[in-house]
Amino acid sequence: MGIITILWEKWVEFRRDFYKITLAAMIAPLMYLIVFGMGIQTTSHGQPYLNFLIPGVVSLTTMNGSFNAIAQNLNVQRLYEKAFDQVMISPTPLWQFIAGQIIGGSLRGLYAGGIILLLTAPIETGLIFNGWSFLVMFLNGAVFSAIGVVVSFLAKNHADVPRFSNYIIMPMAYLCNTFFSTEKLPGFIGKFVSALPLSQTSHLMRSISSGEAVNYAGIGILLLYLLVFTVAASWFIYKKKNL
Repeated sequence: MGIITILWEKWVEFRRDFYKITLAAMIAPLMYLIVFGMGIQTTSHGQPYLNFLIPGVVSLTTMNGSFNAIAQNLNVQRLYEKAFDQVMISPTPLWQFIAGQIIGGSLRGLYAGGIILLLTAPIETGLIFNGWSFLVMFLNGAVFSAIGVVVSFLAKNHADVPRFSNYIIMPMAYLCNTFFSTEKLPGFIGKFVSALPLSQTSHLMRSISSGEAVNYAGIGILLLYLLVFTVAASWFIYKKKNL
């Protein structure tokens, strides 16, 4: 019941801000597609650059949608509304609260990525998006939702979440196999960036959309990231409970 309660809260929030959420999910990715995919006519890996770009932008959109849905809201609830203190004294098990936040955030990211798929569907690219694509999008959203929970507890004030986004999320958005392959990055930097969750998601989305076999190792890496950040989020929440 605790998970359902959290998801219902997210649904009410989504329904209330539906137009804002939808427009926010559309504008930046559309600009990327128009400027880089249509404005700059080039090829990548022997195919139109737009075919390379779309899976990356979908991955990027799920990341931003999930992270922003959790980190900012939970930080405000914790520091300013003090609503999280009510969660602590409620009968809802904290693990259900964490699971609800992660699932709710990943669904928000899935929605944002789905919008981009709908907008690009009329473009004849030959790309394939199937159930595996949506699973990868959901896992990516879950990873960054868990990161959002962690960041919301690390933040000391309202400005810390945007700072984290500028220092971590934005560089990942541009470097992690979204607009160009991580193979072009030199040495250790390339290996490090290629191991990050957004790079794994972009690679998975790109291989699935090209009709290649599913890379189960990539899905395993996303699950490992999800486990690590879920444990970290749980540690922060249970630590606060015991203060």
